[in-house]
Amino acid sequence: MTVKLSDNALKVLERRYLKKDKEGRVIESPDELFRRVAHTVASVEKAYGRNEAQIRDLENKFYSMMTNLEFMPNSPTLMNAGRELSQLSACFVLPIEDSMESIFESLKATAMIHKSGGGTGFSFSKLRAKNSMVLSTGGIASGPVSFMKVYDAATQAVKQGGTRRGANMGILRIDHPDVLEFIRCKESDKDITNFNISIAVTDDFMRKLEKGEEYEVIDPHTKKPVKRLSTKYVFDLIVKQAHKNGEPGIIFIDKINANNPTPKLGAIESTNPCGEQPLLPYESCNLGSINLERMFIKKDTGIEIDWERLKKTAQLSAHFLDNVIDANKFPLPEIEKMTRQNRKIGLGVMGWASLLCRLGISYDSEEAISLAEKVMSCIREEARKKSEELARLKGPFPAFKGSIYDQPNAQKLRNATLTTIAPTGTISIIAGPCSSGIEPLFAISYYRMVMDQDKLVEADPVFEEIAKERGFYSRELMVKIAEKGCIQDIEEIPQELKKVFVVAHDISPEWHIKMQAAFQKYTDNAASKTINMPHEATLEDVRQAYLLAYNLGCKGVTVYRDRSREEQVLNIERPEKNPKKEAAVQEEKKNEPHDKIAPRPRPEVVVGTTTKVATGCGNLYVTINSDEEEMPFEVFTQMGKAGGCAASQLEAIGRLVSLAFRSGIEVKAIIEQLRNIRCPSPSWEKGVRIFSCADAIARVVEKRLLNIGTAHKHREISSKATKAEEHLIEQNITSDIIGVCPDCGGALRHEESCVKCQSCGYSKC
Repeated sequence: MTVKLSDNALKVLERRYLKKDKEGRVIESPDELFRRVAHTVASVEKAYGRNEAQIRDLENKFYSMMTNLEFMPNSPTLMNAGRELSQLSACFVLPIEDSMESIFESLKATAMIHKSGGGTGFSFSKLRAKNSMVLSTGGIASGPVSFMKVYDAATQAVKQGGTRRGANMGILRIDHPDVLEFIRCKESDKDITNFNISIAVTDDFMRKLEKGEEYEVIDPHTKKPVKRLSTKYVFDLIVKQAHKNGEPGIIFIDKINANNPTPKLGAIESTNPCGEQPLLPYESCNLGSINLERMFIKKDTGIEIDWERLKKTAQLSAHFLDNVIDANKFPLPEIEKMTRQNRKIGLGVMGWASLLCRLGISYDSEEAISLAEKVMSCIREEARKKSEELARLKGPFPAFKGSIYDQPNAQKLRNATLTTIAPTGTISIIAGPCSSGIEPLFAISYYRMVMDQDKLVEADPVFEEIAKERGFYSRELMVKIAEKGCIQDIEEIPQELKKVFVVAHDISPEWHIKMQAAFQKYTDNAASKTINMPHEATLEDVRQAYLLAYNLGCKGVTVYRDRSREEQVLNIERPEKNPKKEAAVQEEKKNEPHDKIAPRPRPEVVVGTTTKVATGCGNLYVTINSDEEEMPFEVFTQMGKAGGCAASQLEAIGRLVSLAFRSGIEVKAIIEQLRNIRCPSPSWEKGVRIFSCADAIARVVEKRLLNIGTAHKHREISSKATKAEEHLIEQNITSDIIGVCPDCGGALRHEESCVKCQSCGYSKC
């Protein structure tokens, strides 16, 4: 069988998943990847007495399920199964006790997990408060936030499995003395960038909040109350910060522990980085998602859900995920022990919004909510049947005795948990294109950045299919939709389709929360979901969203208000290339003399200016010196307290620009090479966007050396992009674009409690 993948899926696989040789050349096909994974996961059956024919049959079923794009496991399984690393889990939680030994033992474990491709969650709630006395040394404690910064710095230094930076979740209980500092700790988008943070809110706090009462703050060391705080003040501060930039999120810790399947093994304190997988300390979990966009059947009466296919896929997926536990090589013996005791798996979904569109059902409707409950109920029921069957064949999870399932005459289970709604940014690209997780569509038509930095107009495949069937499809229409971001104001599109093809910002926060709650109802663990809000959303809107999520039974909630991040940029068109002009330039180059250029020697004295520019990484100081003939000669750069790669790269740029100056290269040409280079941390300087340090240097060179009003003139060159940007801002359709992808230059969006790129699959989580 040859798997049929989209062009974007192939690019993602080549970049992140397929085997490569020492020179970085791809030496594995997608078909071989799926066979490698299926073989590895099926092979563990040998330890349970299965013969070769049975194992081969199961391998073929796993392989067929993946190549038919019906199910995808989490990224570490796709990357590492059957390879030397063989670390297959995505989610980990590590303990942090109130001692220097525990703090740094967990830090070391974190580095090992990030190296192997996993994400980590921590509760810092056991650490004593800032400025508390440390009796063993007579010193003063620095508090949870200071140690979270240590973890953040360590994460930044570890390249995660050669594929992405590590991701963390930091959690603090609302009754910790440092809760106010923790709520504010990410007030700047530049601080603690490798963490998502959440406040663990208790039922007691929520009851007191409703009554307007104060609550006690508890010293984690002495377990005694140290002060009282206003519930309203603390909750309003959480709301204010979330309204400002989306953090902190909230997890309802008592709701989570009410569903803890093995309370005798301990209380759940934290979750994985996106909040959907609560875990005990030293526990891990592997996840996978059913592609609902594939779970439909066409009949004479119309399109319906293929329930039999869904049931079969759910059972086979649960079997697959259980086998992953046995195939896994865990990064620490403590993690292996705890994971094997509970054998938690997290089966979820992707393509939910795509399926709704096929069925002609609006995301923000009671019909969609009812269907969500029915679909997730079916998946959990079938996964449970398989878990019961595996328990009979292989034995229940070792911690079954004393678990919440250990009741008279109860069926034993192979797995302590079965279902999780996880983010599916990258695997939904591989399996699709289909919508991510249970999120609504992020756009109907959009510009996709391809690897050579050009952009293509790409439409949602279901919308494109229906548009062609009904005869109103055109490339011009797709471009029009891409520029507007949604279809609600486009006359050419039938009204009944406008109700169905809604995007995130067409949907009120209330419906986002209702959908999360509907899936949570039949999910053992939790659901990753972003509650999108328009830019003009108020503090009260955020407050009501939190309260509604709590009242509807969600285990956590993350809000994101459009354009609330300082780093927001727009995925806009680049200026059109002029083929005739380029051909003329190339012809001129052919006729140029080919004598070697020698740089001018440095005179004894040079004179220059230093310009300060605010960039996304800090203040950049650019010094431009000219020689005695007032010709530009050299550039020096200094970035605040920058060191390591930042300092070396800035020095390299300065040396190369200086060499170009001394060699007589036209200043305009130098500017063109540096201008608009993008990095993940753009900024604004006096109303102008600074895309990167290189772009900042170009602007300073332009301002100081070209006396032709080039700042205005250069903006005219890219006026098409500028007008598009202004139009998008006016229309308020920026779709949560908050940064530039460091891999492909595409748009980073805040979705599923994470930051990710729809173009290439990059994810910070």
